[in-house]
Amino acid sequence: MNVKIIDLPKFEDPRGNLSFIEEENHIPFKIERIYWIYDVPGGQIRGGHAFKEQEEFIVALSGSFDVIVDNGKTKKTFSLNRSFYGLYISKGIWRQMENFSTNSVAMVLSSTKFSEEDYIRDYSKFKGR
Repeated sequence: MNVKIIDLPKFEDPRGNLSFIEEENHIPFKIERIYWIYDVPGGQIRGGHAFKEQEEFIVALSGSFDVIVDNGKTKKTFSLNRSFYGLYISKGIWRQMENFSTNSVAMVLSSTKFSEEDYIRDYSKFKGR
């Protein structure tokens, strides 16, 4: 399964810490889109799909949440709760996000512009491919 935690640069300072992401350096793709998920009501699940082409890098900018990834055979859960690392997810991996803490913010860097045709939203079709 091509999914992994990637540590980001972290510069500690008494005035506050700083981290950053550079495309094709810290993450293995060119960034085409950035979006963020926030104000998720308690108990709600986000995601629940895979992509045919899109790669993603997910960072918990604030708070915490879990990302469950599934390649059709194996499932694995990653807990994201710090802004100096994130989760890289290659194309063809089912993902969902859950257990959002109050005031959490998930930032997602995407390798593609939005395309509804790139989504695989039916889990049985995902498993059967």
